[in-house]
Amino acid sequence: MNQTPALNRKLAPEQPLLKTQRLVLRPLTLADAPTVERLAGEKDIASTTRLIPHPYPPGVAEHWISSLPELYAKAEMINWGIVMDGGLLLGTIRLTLNPVDNHAEMGYWVGKPFWNNGYCTEAARAVVAYGFDKLDLERIYANYMARNPASGRVLAKLGMVQEGLLRRHRRKFGRYEDLIVCGITRSEWQLHKRRTAAVAREPTSVTEPDPQQPPGKLHTMEGPESPSH
Repeated sequence: MNQTPALNRKLAPEQPLLKTQRLVLRPLTLADAPTVERLAGEKDIASTTRLIPHPYPPGVAEHWISSLPELYAKAEMINWGIVMDGGLLLGTIRLTLNPVDNHAEMGYWVGKPFWNNGYCTEAARAVVAYGFDKLDLERIYANYMARNPASGRVLAKLGMVQEGLLRRHRRKFGRYEDLIVCGITRSEWQLHKRRTAAVAREPTSVTEPDPQQPPGKLHTMEGPESPSH
């Protein structure tokens, strides 16, 4: 009888590429280390993530990237570099796998020069789809510091719901932070996909302007898309 967890058997021998409309998610290489060090070296990146230090020590990126193939081979973690179509590295995204319980934790960060463009949501949507549609995970979850609501908006766009609040759970830069936990199950993801597809098929409603009314000002609101745990 095969005692290998089903999740391990579903992983391809080589880490797959994930492609979206604007991005490619690919394995990181040592050539990415200087960019990772530069982008992750921003204090605002480290401030809202659990594991990224500040200042970012030289050589840490190379050591971390060198460890990733073994983590993939052991079905412990999948890390992707988030890359624009032209090859520019924007950040990273990962799934930390739990083969025994058949679920995964997602984490990500995107460099400050690339905030407010929807890249994080686009990458995270591809990773969640891969986790459910290809790996048959039962649940994917993520968490973020309560003072970083932009990351919560990213998760909400994926159909995740808040599952809990861990008070003063994380200590960062000497300060205790509340942590919000969000998650989505496989059945919820399937429903979210159907609803999203139905909305996309709906015809756009156009309202003709009233010539008796003066033109109004268009208000838009766009929050920063900063890194999650």
